[in-house]
Amino acid sequence: MATVTAEHKLQFPPEILDQLRPGDRYQFSLTETEIVLTKIPLSQTDLDEFLEHLEELEPNPNQPTLQEISEIVKEVRQELWSN
Repeated sequence: MATVTAEHKLQFPPEILDQLRPGDRYQFSLTETEIVLTKIPLSQTDLDEFLEHLEELEPNPNQPTLQEISEIVKEVRQELWSN
């Protein structure tokens, strides 16, 4: 059994807490008689967080241009083929 505290926090029993890990994320589903917690796969949350964080970043002025990257790739290929 879980208990709702005065601060509106859900207090889980120890056997449930032992199964939960810091950083885990869960989707809540409500019915008339149930609250269902479904664990969100880590790969999905990581990708979602990464994409959200990526959108917030300013452009990196030190990032090479596509032209510079292309030149580096050509140089590396030439080195590999010459050996």
